[in-house]
Amino acid sequence: MTSPFTYLRNVRAEFAHIVWPTRRTAVAHTLVVVVIAIIMALLIGVLDYIFGTAVNRFIIG
Repeated sequence: MTSPFTYLRNVRAEFAHIVWPTRRTAVAHTLVVVVIAIIMALLIGVLDYIFGTAVNRFIIG
């Protein structure tokens, strides 16, 4: 087991190897995630409405 200071020194060294995305890339990926989330929410909402209506018609008659 290494000391906490050695561990933190190694963590800091590993952070130097990380290739951070540019601001433009980060914004583009965020927009993709938001758009996919909105599409999925709409799809789930439409399917919920369709199946809810079908179940209500089946139960109520």
